[in-house]
Amino acid sequence: MTNNHTVDSVTTINELENFSAQRDADGIVTVIIDQANRKMNVIGDGFTEAFLSTIADSFISDDAAKGLILTSGKETFVVGADIDQLAHIETAEQAFELVKNLKSSLRKLEISGKPVVAAITGTALGGGLELALACHYRIAIDSPKTKLGLPEVKLGLLPGGGGTQRLPRLIGIESALMLMNQGKELHPIAAKDIGLIDATASSRADMLKQAKDWIHGNPNAQQPWDKKGFKIPGGDSNHPNVVPIFSVAPAMTNQKSHGNYPAITHILSCVFEGCLVDIDTGLEIESRYFAACVLSTESKNMINTLWTQLNSIKKGQSRPHGMERSATKKVGILGAGMMGAGIAYVTAKAGIQVVLLDTEMANAEKGKVYSATILDKAISRQHSTEEKKKELLDRIKPTVSYDDLADCDLVIEAVFENREIKAKCTEQSEAMIANTAIYASNTSTLPITGLAKASKRPNQFIGLHFFSPVDKMPLVEIIMGEQTDNATLAKAFDYVMHIGKTPIVVNDSRGFYTSRVFGTYVTEGMAMLGEGVHPRSIEVAGMRTGMPMPPLALQDEVSLSLALHVSEQQQLDLAAEGKPVEVRPSYEILKTLVKEHNREGKKNGKGFYEYLDNGDKHLWPELMNLYPPKSEQPSQQDLIDRLMFIQANESAKCYGEKVVRSVADANIGSIFGWGFAPHHGGTLQFINATGLEAFIARSHELAAQYGERFAPAQILLEMADKGELFSDD
Repeated sequence: MTNNHTVDSVTTINELENFSAQRDADGIVTVIIDQANRKMNVIGDGFTEAFLSTIADSFISDDAAKGLILTSGKETFVVGADIDQLAHIETAEQAFELVKNLKSSLRKLEISGKPVVAAITGTALGGGLELALACHYRIAIDSPKTKLGLPEVKLGLLPGGGGTQRLPRLIGIESALMLMNQGKELHPIAAKDIGLIDATASSRADMLKQAKDWIHGNPNAQQPWDKKGFKIPGGDSNHPNVVPIFSVAPAMTNQKSHGNYPAITHILSCVFEGCLVDIDTGLEIESRYFAACVLSTESKNMINTLWTQLNSIKKGQSRPHGMERSATKKVGILGAGMMGAGIAYVTAKAGIQVVLLDTEMANAEKGKVYSATILDKAISRQHSTEEKKKELLDRIKPTVSYDDLADCDLVIEAVFENREIKAKCTEQSEAMIANTAIYASNTSTLPITGLAKASKRPNQFIGLHFFSPVDKMPLVEIIMGEQTDNATLAKAFDYVMHIGKTPIVVNDSRGFYTSRVFGTYVTEGMAMLGEGVHPRSIEVAGMRTGMPMPPLALQDEVSLSLALHVSEQQQLDLAAEGKPVEVRPSYEILKTLVKEHNREGKKNGKGFYEYLDNGDKHLWPELMNLYPPKSEQPSQQDLIDRLMFIQANESAKCYGEKVVRSVADANIGSIFGWGFAPHHGGTLQFINATGLEAFIARSHELAAQYGERFAPAQILLEMADKGELFSDD
């Protein structure tokens, strides 16, 4: 280096788009990342090039630059990589080069001999956190909104920007594996406690001061793993304390994932192999496993649905075009039971005033207490405060009077699934609310068009199907009645987005989309039981599909008595309409368990399972006598195919009948609504990935062996003839 520096890093960086730099009197350069065309910074097109050829090189070559602070001009830091760029990758070489280039520039900064600090303004996920991990020191503003983590596994990927190598070298192998394999996100204090970051700050100014102080005190900074004699905290992959982790981890992983998520295994391999070699070799190992993830079917499925299609929904793909955005200010909720109370909480949390109405004041007050209980738990975990709790609870007004609905612009009915009760609620509400207000029913099965007959303005009547528990489930199914107009849909869509939920839009039919298709999963499990399939085999097959729960256990959760009530109501409705009544094999099983044995499901401690006081459960032994297993049992693959194909085929029928309006809504609705195996990317993506010809052929085989319910949907035959796949493009 010469005394007269040949490069002015600040001038060079300021010529870049989306980056700005300034140098203080002590030679500390602060680089601000602020992508003009995005709400949040991401690592995407142009980012790597800017880092590689400009920021890293110019800073290192600038003799006047004594230290570097990387920060953001936004409330968040860098929220990850731009996943869209992965759609264009077709070879392992392309995937390898994509991450190799960014890692080489970060590595240059690490070994530059100059201190580099990440000043984390807010959320740093995926590649954003990996950027921070490559800095010598990390400070984050302590805010409940800030999340720090490596969630790539949720898209079938692994951290490809050095995360699988730097994280275990920083916090130890066991903690690193837990964070990466679970995709867990931490708040700043928790991140500091495990050593993921070094310090927290109260404000941007405080953070920048701390960053400069640290640079002054560490002019020749080195990463721990670049220092002579470095040892991984807790030991490397061969350490006696770590060997058991890698001995047990694959089995534990398979127990939970059933081999459906290769990214988890690749993460284990990355860490095991990478922690036996130097950091540079480890980074290369990571790039190879990253390429394997990118090219996997599971990753392609998950990225297509949980990234591309989900973003399309959030951008308003299913919202009527040309409609002005609306802001819901006050919501009336009829019924303060578990669903009504949950809707009240998420609505008030979004800053909207709530009128929570029930027949008795004690019930309405109890519904409000539900919110207080959630908030108390959040406060105990330092995710909220007493002040925020008071603000939220003050927005919820318990009442027994319909007069209090007068100035609500949306009313959501969440009472028992009974037409007469719902009709009475509609009439009483409409007598009080403004002409511009819309009315929604939170029914999960009763057709909206029929419920709207009680309304004087059926064009402003819509379905808003929430899922339980409302505070945790991300989906709301918006159901259009025959007379529901687009203005009402737009308002309902805007409300769902306002409360932080994901909306899908479906047309009216019995069971709508989610309840109709979900029902096939649990009823098929019950049909197997009636055929003499061993109940344990049914449940194992259910877990191996990648569903969150096996069918018999899931039916217990939902309630056997409710399923029986819905089934009987549907039979009555079909008979009243003069339509043929199809009685599923599951009906007789439900009737036997509920009416003859008083087994209503988990709610009364006995269903297909026995529920013990200590929280454990086991299959009810008497099932073996009521439904004796046959001596010859079907293969596990047969059972898995039945459970998956019945759901996918029913989804295709819904799409063909225009019950579900888009491929994105069908796929996201299946994953977010009832937990359809995420690694398949949703019900329609399952068909795409299987291949239409193969799906149709297997459906015919299943139909011949187990019944016409498996016969491929007509739309599949038509699409196969045209060589089409399910797509919204």
